[in-house]
Amino acid sequence: MVKLFAHLCRKIHASLSRSQKQWILVSTDLILLIVSMAFAFVARFETLAVGSLFLDYQPIIIITLLVKLLVFLALGMYRPILRYLGLDLLYKGVRAIALSYAIIIVIGFFAQLEQLPRTVFIIDALLSLVLMVGVRLTIRWCLYNANSPLFVGEVPPKAIIYGAGNAGTELAQALCNQKTYSIVAFVDDNPELQKQQINGLTVYPSTRLPKLVRNHKVKTILLAMPSVEGEVKQTILNNLKQIPVTVKTVPGLGELINGNVPLSQLRQIDVTDLLGRQEVPPILELLSTNITGKAVLVTGAGGSIGSELCRQIIQQNPRVLVLYERNEDALYNIDQELEEIISHLRCVPCLGSVTDENHFRNIIQDYAIETIYHAAAYKHVPLVQYNPTQGIINNVYGTLVTARTAKECGVKNYVLISTDKAVRPTNIMGATKRIGELIVQAFAQNNPEETTFVMVRFGNVLDSNGSVVPRFRKQIAERKPITVTHRDITRYFMSIPEAARLVIQAGALGKGGEVFLLDMGKPIKIYDLALQMIKLSGLEVGKDIELRITGLRPGEKLYEELLIDTNTSIPTSHPKIYAAKEQMISWSHLEIPLFSLLDAARKGDQEKMMNLLSVLVPEFQGQTEKAKVKS
Repeated sequence: MVKLFAHLCRKIHASLSRSQKQWILVSTDLILLIVSMAFAFVARFETLAVGSLFLDYQPIIIITLLVKLLVFLALGMYRPILRYLGLDLLYKGVRAIALSYAIIIVIGFFAQLEQLPRTVFIIDALLSLVLMVGVRLTIRWCLYNANSPLFVGEVPPKAIIYGAGNAGTELAQALCNQKTYSIVAFVDDNPELQKQQINGLTVYPSTRLPKLVRNHKVKTILLAMPSVEGEVKQTILNNLKQIPVTVKTVPGLGELINGNVPLSQLRQIDVTDLLGRQEVPPILELLSTNITGKAVLVTGAGGSIGSELCRQIIQQNPRVLVLYERNEDALYNIDQELEEIISHLRCVPCLGSVTDENHFRNIIQDYAIETIYHAAAYKHVPLVQYNPTQGIINNVYGTLVTARTAKECGVKNYVLISTDKAVRPTNIMGATKRIGELIVQAFAQNNPEETTFVMVRFGNVLDSNGSVVPRFRKQIAERKPITVTHRDITRYFMSIPEAARLVIQAGALGKGGEVFLLDMGKPIKIYDLALQMIKLSGLEVGKDIELRITGLRPGEKLYEELLIDTNTSIPTSHPKIYAAKEQMISWSHLEIPLFSLLDAARKGDQEKMMNLLSVLVPEFQGQTEKAKVKS
C-alpha cells in the first residue's frame, strides 16, 4: 500500500504544473487548519459538537483561517520545492504561526470580536505547525522514495565520508536527498570533531577507518575536503589506498567557488589528486600582457595543449583569436566549444598545416597577428620513431616556417611549446623539438628588437591525447591488463590548465632567446601511478586486474630531464617559472645543416637524416625503427 501511494504521488506530481502544485498545497493547508481548529475545540470543551462552536466563534475563525493563509503566502511557504525542503521548514513554520496569531489578536481587539479561548489558541497553534510541517515532509518522502533505489528493493551502497567539516556536512545532506549512498559514519583527523554527532552519525578518527570498513562492509570512501591540497591530500590518499575501497572526492575549491559544479557531484580520485602539487595562483598581469586587445594565433589549436591555450586566451579578451589546425574535427570541436563559452569574442577557425608557408603568411597578414603560440607538433615518441621523415618535416620545418614568417611579418611575440624530451634526446621526436628550439634561438639572436622569440619547455601533461593516464583509466574501466613499459620509468606531470597558464605567463616574461622551464614538481614512477589508480578504484592487482611490464618502447627514456645545463637555471618573478640561457647556434652555422636535413627528409634518405640529426644535436644518440607487421 505504501509503495502504491508513493507511486500515485509521483504520477500526480509529474502531471501538474508548478502553479497547480502550489494551489493544491494551499487547499491542503486550508483543510489542515480547519481540522486543527476543530481538534482544538474538542480538546478544550470536551465535546464533539464542533459545528455549534464554530457558529459561536464564526467571525474570529474566518479571520484566523484567512490571516494564516495570507501570512503563509507572504512569508513564502509555498515557494520552496518540496523535494528539497530541509530543517529550515520548521523555523519558517514557527515564524508564520506566531506572526499569524499576533495579527489575529490585534484584529480581534480593534474589531471588538469575541476572541478564541487561550487554550484553543495554544492547541491550534501547535497542531497547525505539526500538521503543516508533517504533510510537507510526508509529500517530500513520497516523491523522493518513488524514485529511490530503496523503494524498488535495492539498497544503496554504504559509504563513509572523510571530512566532517562544512563540505562533509553539506555532502551528507545532499546525499540524504539523493539516496545514492547510505552514509554510515564520518571520519576526520581533527581531534575537536571526533566523537561528535553530525546528522545522527558519529565522527571517528581516521585510524578507525579499516575497522569501520570491515564492520559496515563499506565499499566507498567519499573524500569531502575540497580545500586540502598538496602533500596533506597526498598523505591521506596514500593511507586510503591501503584499504580495499573505491575512493571518490568532491569537486575542488576553485570549482565550487566558481559555481561550475555542485558539491554533491562526486568523481573518482584521479591522477591530479595523486600528484601532491599545490598550484600557485597566476600573475594576472602576465596572463594579459601578450593577449588582451591583441590578435593572437595558436597553431595546433585542436590538440591537448593548443586547445587549452585557446580556452585560457579567450578569458583574457583578445581582439581576435585565430585557431590554426590541420585536423578538421579537432578544429571544429574547439571552435564550437569556445563559441559556447564566450560568444561575443571573435574566433577564427583556420584549416591549414604549419608546413604551408604561403597559407600561414596570408593568415598572419589578414588578421595582423601580434602573438603566436606554436603548439603544433607530432609528439608521440614511437610514431615519430617509425616515421622520421614526417616527424622532421612537421616538427622542424613547421617550426622554421612559423618562426621565419613571424619574423618577416613583424609579429611581436612568438612562443614555442617545447618538451623535456628535447634535453639529451634519445629519440627522433626529442631531437626534432631540440632543433626547433635551435631555430627559434637563432632567430632571437638575429632579430632582438622586432619579434620576441621564447621557448617554454615542460614535461607530460595529464589527460593529453594518447597519454598514459587516459590509457590506464580505460584499461581499469574495462578490467584489461595495465601495461607499463618499465618498473622504474619516471615522468614529470602537470595538469593541462596549469601548463597552459604557465606557458602564457612565461611568454610574457621573455626578452628574447630564453628557454623557460616550468617547475614540474617531483617526477612520478609510472608503475607506482598505475598501482595507485588501481587501488583507489577499489581493485586489487593480481586478483581483479593484471599489471604487465612490456619493456621500453623505441627511443623511450627511463628518466626525463628539463635542463641541458642545470647551472644555467635563473629564477623569474614567477615562482614556478625558471629561465635558462642555453648554448645556441648562430643562423649562419645552423642554416646549411638544417636545410640539408630537410632536403634528406623530403627525399627519404634516412641514413643522411640520422647523421645530420647528430650534427645538429650532438648529444642525440638514436636510430630509426621499422614498424612491426602485426600478424
